[in-house]
Amino acid sequence: MKKIMLFALFAIFAGNTMAQDVKFPAIDSSPADIAYFPLSVAKAKDDSKPLIKVVYSRPSKKGREIFGVLEQFGKVWRVGANESTEIKFYKTVVIAGKKIKAGSYSLFAIPNKDNWTLIINKQTDKWGAFTYNQEKDLVRVDVPVKTLTSTVESLCITFKSQEKGANLIIAWDKTFVELPIEIK
Repeated sequence: MKKIMLFALFAIFAGNTMAQDVKFPAIDSSPADIAYFPLSVAKAKDDSKPLIKVVYSRPSKKGREIFGVLEQFGKVWRVGANESTEIKFYKTVVIAGKKIKAGSYSLFAIPNKDNWTLIINKQTDKWGAFTYNQEKDLVRVDVPVKTLTSTVESLCITFKSQEKGANLIIAWDKTFVELPIEIK
């Protein structure tokens, strides 16, 4: 019995010592988020499946001027922070007349004052836009910039249902853009 108690004490002590040696990263200032279309599919209690999923990090405004300063006009942006934003299509989609097969892609943007160029690119699992390769673009679409009446503090991506699919909406600060996506 003494041996069992001694072993148990040793196991507890060793477990606590090992747990204290692990260093965990601090909470990211731009946490990851996921947007689904249909919006409620992740919480559905039936066999519903998503048609589109976007995984992105949500930087915050924090009093900064965003477009034209933090995210410079005319330069490729990862649409978020940290790793490049990933968009997954579960079925074939059509964007600006171009068919895109089901699969995972990166979403980039080139923001400008009056319009953005939204880009679906074959590269995935890259940090930021540092290794962005235009030769891997599947489609580029120019969309108009729209103004919000109130400020969106943290970058937000969502969807608005449309007759043949959805509009992907990207909003931050007082700016938003919409990308029409037809789902086949």
